[in-house]
Amino acid sequence: MADSPTLPQRPAGGTRTVLVIGGGTSGNALAVLLRRAGIVVDLVEASPDWKASAGSGITLQGNALRVLREVGVLEGIEKDGYAAEGLAVLAPDGTVLHAHEELRIGGDDLPSHIGMQRPRLQQLLIDQVRASGADVRLGTTATAFQQDGEGVDVTFSDGTSRRYDLVAGADGLHSTTRSMIGITDEPQPTGMGIWRAPAPRPSGVRRTEMIYGGRCFIAGYCPTSEDTVYTYLVEPARDRASLNPDAYADEIRALSEGYGGVWEELRTSFTDPKAVNYTWFDRHLVEGPWHRGRVVLVGDAAHACPPTFAQGAAMSLEDAQVLAELLTGRDTWDDRLLTDYHARRLPRVRMVVDASVQLAQWLLDGVRDADVPGLMHRTLSALKELP
Repeated sequence: MADSPTLPQRPAGGTRTVLVIGGGTSGNALAVLLRRAGIVVDLVEASPDWKASAGSGITLQGNALRVLREVGVLEGIEKDGYAAEGLAVLAPDGTVLHAHEELRIGGDDLPSHIGMQRPRLQQLLIDQVRASGADVRLGTTATAFQQDGEGVDVTFSDGTSRRYDLVAGADGLHSTTRSMIGITDEPQPTGMGIWRAPAPRPSGVRRTEMIYGGRCFIAGYCPTSEDTVYTYLVEPARDRASLNPDAYADEIRALSEGYGGVWEELRTSFTDPKAVNYTWFDRHLVEGPWHRGRVVLVGDAAHACPPTFAQGAAMSLEDAQVLAELLTGRDTWDDRLLTDYHARRLPRVRMVVDASVQLAQWLLDGVRDADVPGLMHRTLSALKELP
């Protein structure tokens, strides 16, 4: 289905309409779930390239897979991703210190986690959005909201306007929707930065493996297909303005020096600076209401955390699932519905954000006797419960 240059006229008969702002993981999932219930959905994405910021790799825990199965992309994920055989902690020289199976927090019928190339996940979601019949406009943003008790009049960057029953802001960590509705909470850096890059999968790597210590806080990799892995190195945050993107490959190679095992093979593949990504770890949680009137936040726009639990995508996907469940299950779309959405999501999201930040802080502080296994077990066990 080609992107429409203009939005179609709304059907008569009281069909509900939702605007989804942001074509990332949570926005795409929400669009599909709402369309399945017969709700008319328009999706706008600021980037003209829907896959431009997809990233290199992603670890999808069981609770993320649970939602993605409902969205209809699990089969593609299982085909194109890699169901890792547990997790191992290694010494800097590559010696295995500890290996274990992971909790199947999505249920016994789902893998504990699947790693995959993030652009491939994005493409699967894009294909599902297109198949759903949602109307998509790329290179387009919402520039103004005018609300009343029945809906939202939205003005777009191309000069068009349209009225919706609800607007969902799924436009990421630095959400413009959030600021447009007057929510002032902003992400705060935790003091850590992460280098990420894809690489060919070394033979024998069939699980996620991490090294704590050495030149970095964490040096790890996760298989993302039969042929690829997603590598990452976590260090104290640097001044991003001082980094030269043309030297990113040199930086990640230098950081990986001193790590043994398959890192010696991985290091040789870090040659293209454009394939390397550097970002900070942020903590973000909107404690107060996630909506103003009929505009509501979803995913990273409302919360984000360091990837120490690999739960960022899962929390965003759960948002989409819960919001879609409420919108499709109630006759009345009102303040109570959006308040209930916030009440269901906040305690669970806060638990994950706080635990993820705590793990990162223990590494920053060099705490050697921290109860990392206990914190991980308590948090992941709680996530086995449905959101």
